[in-house]
Amino acid sequence: MNTKRWLALGAAVVLLVGSIGLNTVISIFKTDFFSSFNDVMSTEQTVVETVIEPGDYGERIALLSVDGTIQDVGTSSPWTTLEYDHQNFLSQLENILYDESVKAVVLYVNSPGGGVIESADIHEKLVEIKEQRNIPIYVSMGSYAASGGYYISAPADKIFAHSETITGSIGVIMQSYNFSELANKLGIEFETIKSGEHKDMFGGTRPTTEEEKAMVQEMINESYEAFVDVIEQGRGMSEADVKKVADGRILGGSQAIEAGLVDEIGGLEDTIAAIRADYGLENAELFEYESSFGDLTSLLGVKISSLFGPSPEEQFLTKFMTSNGGPRMMYLYGEY
Repeated sequence: MNTKRWLALGAAVVLLVGSIGLNTVISIFKTDFFSSFNDVMSTEQTVVETVIEPGDYGERIALLSVDGTIQDVGTSSPWTTLEYDHQNFLSQLENILYDESVKAVVLYVNSPGGGVIESADIHEKLVEIKEQRNIPIYVSMGSYAASGGYYISAPADKIFAHSETITGSIGVIMQSYNFSELANKLGIEFETIKSGEHKDMFGGTRPTTEEEKAMVQEMINESYEAFVDVIEQGRGMSEADVKKVADGRILGGSQAIEAGLVDEIGGLEDTIAAIRADYGLENAELFEYESSFGDLTSLLGVKISSLFGPSPEEQFLTKFMTSNGGPRMMYLYGEY
């Protein structure tokens, strides 16, 4: 084949490839390609289901998990995964409220508790599910389910705990740092302009007065009584019986059974087996919810946060800053 023929063949190939490319571009603009691409690259969090044990889709058991401190500090993203995502968990509960195929819930709690408001959010939604759906809720406690962790467990029909589980810690706490004495030693003077006498109370720049302590104590007492009421209603206990152990003490699993706070010793598998047997759900599908950000993480095959997320030191600093942003009432044990 001479040079002219090679040039002619080359030109034909270029024309063919160009034609294919042009048609492809035109077809892209005629379709929802860019919409699909945006879906793939989405960073908006959605809740998806993952089947753990296949079974009858018409009667399913939802496995939920509260793992970590119960605080609303934002939502997870492909770049940063929160230890506990409050809004995401509330979304899961909302799904169950309207999903008729869910016939039972197993709630795994591994938490020292957290915010008073966030704990109440979960408790109220669980009670709503029980009242509107009339389905059983069993709780499986992990290493600990203390304070707010117990608060959200109280509505359950049955509670399982390990012998070594730390639970109890029923009560409310509010803490702040007082830097005034240290500031005096360092020659630091705080200049405060305020609209009222108590505007800077619990701000850390001066000692709290007895009057202010009484104000806070009144708030604490009110939240404490609400906590006691939740246990009375959830466990069918008298106020006197609840208050025997509602002094902030922690309890092991066996002690919690004696106090009436826990029903049986066992782990997550025991809890799932029990709810199956108790409600004839031996053939029910068991599933859990997971977070998804479109198909972006699937395409990469890894969590982006593991590549570009904060270092362990940055995660610790973020957790410290979000946990200590200001004094607030907490149903919390051990990590304030």
